[in-house]
Amino acid sequence: MNLANLDLNLLVPLDVLLAERSVTRAAERLGLSQPALSGALARLRRHFDDPLLTRAGNSYELTPLAVQLRRRTGLALAGVERVFASEPDFNPATSRRTFTVLASDYPMAVLGPRVTALIAEQAPSVTLRLEHHSPAVIETGGEAMRGVDGILLPHGVLFDLPSVNLFTDSWVVIADRECETIGDSLTMADAQRLPWVFTYHSASAFTGAGRQLQLIGAAPRVQCVVESFLALPYYVLGTERLALVQFQLARHLARDERLRVLDCPWDVVQLVEALWWHPTHTHDAEHVWLRTLFAQAGAELPPRR
Repeated sequence: MNLANLDLNLLVPLDVLLAERSVTRAAERLGLSQPALSGALARLRRHFDDPLLTRAGNSYELTPLAVQLRRRTGLALAGVERVFASEPDFNPATSRRTFTVLASDYPMAVLGPRVTALIAEQAPSVTLRLEHHSPAVIETGGEAMRGVDGILLPHGVLFDLPSVNLFTDSWVVIADRECETIGDSLTMADAQRLPWVFTYHSASAFTGAGRQLQLIGAAPRVQCVVESFLALPYYVLGTERLALVQFQLARHLARDERLRVLDCPWDVVQLVEALWWHPTHTHDAEHVWLRTLFAQAGAELPPRR
């Protein structure tokens, strides 16, 4: 498609219309008249040959195409913002850039606070947006990362993209301290007998230690799946369920004295957490600075003793 033939001024109205699902609210947000925004919507409908917004009672719903476009417009606008926010010489102290990094709540909890502290010290006007990734984002890999500055994931999930290792972690098991069916330590018999709550239990999103259990022929009895590591205690407490969690996060969760942290009864694979990015960011001075901060924060995490 020839970009010269496109009216890129329609990108902002498209993004706001899809977010608000209302011409009236979108016009108010953009400071435009309703006729002007209705005209923009008409042009967008002609371009995509799709209504984008369809009436449902007293409100509007997004068409299937509009649902796809909603995230893409946000990514496109983020890319445009990065282009026009670029500076010939990057100075963290004066930069006002916004960085967007995708992650699960695990690195958000154990790494994010230190990264934001470093940013506050060096670049008080810089903003870091930590947004949840999804299995769909992981499956699309590099294509989905064109509109963000990176994604935090362990090795073994993404390939053929540049990355920097941040820290090495290990897996442990959490259980209710009052669970009487577990002795002084967790056994393989316990792991096969007791129910589990898993995170990201699918072909494209999984925990390495959980996949390892399946590969060694000790398939766990998964009773529920929760796409949140921080939520795991709520599904463990008061039950016989077990849950796999990273040691660095378990250090924080164990402040709840009702929880018990146990070693895995199998030779568990280690986890190497990394920051991955699209190759277009490799030589971006601002991005190099951000990667350095993440690496510093990872190096400061206390090792398991």
